[in-house]
This record gives sequence, structure tokens and C-alpha cells, in this order.
Amino acid sequence: MKASLQVRLSQHLALTPQLQQSIRLLQLSTLELHQEIEQMMEQNPFLEPEEETVLPEAQFEGLNASTSASASDSAKSATDADADGRTGNDNVDEPAGVDTAEFGTTERDDWENGTERDDFDGIRELPASASGQSGDGDDDFERQNRADAGVSLEDHLRTQLSSLRLSEEDAAAVLVLIESLNEDGYLADPLEEIAARLAEVLGVEDDEEREELMHRLQCGLNFLQSMEPTGVGARSLGECLSLQLRQKPPQKSTAVTLLAALKICTEHLGLLARRDFKKIAQLIEMDEPTVRAAQGLIVALEPKPGRPFARAEEQIIIPDVIVMKVARQWRAVLNPDVMPKLRVNDLYAQAIKSQRSSGTALTARLQEARWFIRNIQQRFDTILRVSQAIIERQKNFFSHGAIAMKPLVLREIADELGLHESTISRVTTAKYMATPFGTFELKYFFGSSLNTEAGGNASSTAVRALIKQLVAAESPAKPLSDSQLAELLEGQGIQVARRTVAKYREALKIAPANLRKTV
Repeated sequence: MKASLQVRLSQHLALTPQLQQSIRLLQLSTLELHQEIEQMMEQNPFLEPEEETVLPEAQFEGLNASTSASASDSAKSATDADADGRTGNDNVDEPAGVDTAEFGTTERDDWENGTERDDFDGIRELPASASGQSGDGDDDFERQNRADAGVSLEDHLRTQLSSLRLSEEDAAAVLVLIESLNEDGYLADPLEEIAARLAEVLGVEDDEEREELMHRLQCGLNFLQSMEPTGVGARSLGECLSLQLRQKPPQKSTAVTLLAALKICTEHLGLLARRDFKKIAQLIEMDEPTVRAAQGLIVALEPKPGRPFARAEEQIIIPDVIVMKVARQWRAVLNPDVMPKLRVNDLYAQAIKSQRSSGTALTARLQEARWFIRNIQQRFDTILRVSQAIIERQKNFFSHGAIAMKPLVLREIADELGLHESTISRVTTAKYMATPFGTFELKYFFGSSLNTEAGGNASSTAVRALIKQLVAAESPAKPLSDSQLAELLEGQGIQVARRTVAKYREALKIAPANLRKTV
């Protein structure tokens, strides 16, 4: 083989460290961004939080002047920053249409049976204040205080256990069961499995000792199920509801209605999910009005006793952008609560400048701090630009709701702002916008298009909203099938197949027609 020299010219993209950091910051959620900032402040001595100062006059007048000035300065600096935000990453494939509307989480299997919670009066998630066990306003206030204080379900139960006068064996059994609860307050595993694991850990092999251990756990379960919140330690949804009916029967409940509710919770929750009141009445040998009254009692119960103890930070979504109407125009405004206020430490910066030395590690750290602040400003500027572009494309949504949503894909916003689709994808992921109709992820405003008879296009989000309206207005005795919904949509000029209607209906957590029917 003969060796030779060749000269080639080629172009390739090289991502500088600051550009890589800009891309990473752009795709972070608000919570992840603040964690990144805390980590950077620990590593870089030149970064420090910008302290807010209030003038004495403003203090006496009750004016938070510093907050307003800081917010306006942040918005101005974000607007003046380099707005290109181009990542240059052409290898990221994005779908032509984004259809990412999400609609809540599912209940336990016993409740589901394909039934939409909004349509089914008897089976839906209720806030803790609406539960039957919260008839007393003080109980609601206590639960809210527990949630605000961040008390976990396990800590709450341990506190109650310490006030009970139990033997060491019974207290240990209750502790084992408390540690076996899931976040909803249900016993995650059967008692037999818990007893088998415990016997293995303790080295118990004798059958009589195993039987004694099982007896202790059963007694411990009885103690646990007597604690607050009522229904904790249940092994099934039926048992959870039955515990609430027995320990804290809802107010204004007659003995007959309470007995009917207990029978339904124990044996016929599946029929209740189907709203087959007539069949339930036959099986429990009571009249239909009593069954309907029992359903009212069951609706008021809490299917997830551990819900009030869920961590508040996991439930609250803080919007990055707030939509406001200014002079009859919808405008996007950055939420000042999520905008970090950072600055370079002037004392350290002047000390480095006075040394007149370059190339040192401290000089690199100073430059890194400046890049970090600039990239954060650029991140919020890009979010603001993309949000405003979405608002301009979806003006009707902010006046009329989801039914007025228009088809929109990532490429349209990318072409309008001169950005890459991958940039738009990063901006719209895990970023939220507060609107008059609620807080939505930015991806919610993107949706594929469906043809109309007039030759135009309808957004899939608007079609879903229309399907929800049609189902809400249907007759409970004669619910609309997927084919009938497709015909009604076609009557309004929207051409959609039955299978597409079924897909949208399932995305909305709406049950099929046979399960929505009231017999």
C-alpha cells in the first residue's frame, strides 16, 4: 500500500461550552432550573443572588418598589438579550403535529371500568373538603394544616401510634403495616406476604410461631384501620369505603341507606361503576330510590385516604408565562416568581480586574458566571418570544376556550421566529402558561389538523373539546355512540372517522356508550 497525502475541505458544527449550556438550560423545567442555579452558585464564587432593596419611603407607603423594579429590569434584560437561540442541532426529529393534551390520572381499577369521572356522578375524584368524612369544618382545616406543614402519612400515623397504649408486640406490628402502606393509604401487599417476609427476617420457622405472627399482624391491622384518616390500611377500594361508612357515617344518612351503601361497597362496586341501579336494587333486595340515595353517600367518601398528605410541591404547577389582556390585546408576560435574580459579585470581579492577569482559573470562573447569567436571560427571552407567537396564532382560544383552538405545528412557530424546530420543542416542554381557562403546558397549544367540508382545517384539540361538549349534553338513557358522535361532527363540517372519535374519547377518559348508559 502506497502512502499519500490528501487535503480535504469540510464543514461541521462545533458546539462551544456556552452554547451547550444554553441548550441544556433551555430544556430544563422551572424546578430543574432552580436546582441548576443552586448547584452553580455552590461551585462558582462569583455568582450571588441579587438582593432586593426597598427605599424607606416605599416601606412607609406600603409599596414593594424593589420587586417591581427587579421584575422590570429582568424583563428588559431578557428582551435585550440575543434572541436567536438557534441550537444548530439538525439531527433532532420533531413530529409534524404535536398532540399532547393530557387529562389527569386514573382511579383505582374498581372505580374505572372505562368510566369518565366528569360524566359519572358516583365515581370521581373529590377534593378532601368534599369527602363525607369531612363533615366538620375543623377536620378540613386540620387536613389543610397537615398538608401545608408537609407532614407525611407515615409520620401522622406514627404520632397516633405513640399515643396508644399498646404492647411492644402490637406496636411493632402496627409499625410494620404503616411502612407497608402506599401513597394512597392502602396496604400494598396481602397480610400473608408481609407475615412471610417478617418471618424470614426474624428467622421464624415453627408453624405455631408463624400463626402467632399472623395473628399479631391481624390485630395490628385492626388498630391501624381505627386511626385517622378513616379508611387507611384498607386492602381494597370496597374495604376503604366500608371503613368510612362504619366509622364515620355521612350526616343525614338513614339506617336503610347506610346498609345499602355497605352492601354496594362490599359486593357491587362494578355495577355502580356501570350505573346499573336497577340490577343493584334486585341483588340487594331494595328499591331503586334507596340505591340512588346510597350512591350519594358513596360519592361523598374519600377513595384515597392518603391524598391530603401528598406533598404540595408535587401537585402545584407554577406557570412560566402569564397571559394578560392589555388594550384589547393578549400579551405574554414572564412570571417574576420563577425568574432567578443573579448577579456577579462586584467585589470579587474588581479584585480580579485589578490583578490585570488573564488565563487564570479565577478569570475563567468569572467568565463562566457571566455566561451563565447571559444564558438564563436568553432562556427566558426565548420562552417569552415563543409564548407570544403561540398567543398570536391561538387568539380565539383565550377568548372562547379549547373549542376555538386552531391547528398548529412546531414548524410554523420555528419559521416565524427564525429558530429550529428542536428549539421550539425544548421551549414548549415542561413550560407552562397561565390563561383565563387554566394553566397549560405550552405543547397543549399545538395540535394536528382535521379536514372540514368548507376546505379548512380544525384542530384536534378543538375536536376533543367538542366531543366532550356533545357527551355532556347527551341523554343519560341514550348516550351517543362513537358512530353517532362522528355523524354529529360531520354535521358541523368536521370530517372525522369513528376510530378517531374513539381515540379522542379515550384520551378524554370518557367511557363507551354502553358504560355511560343509565339503566
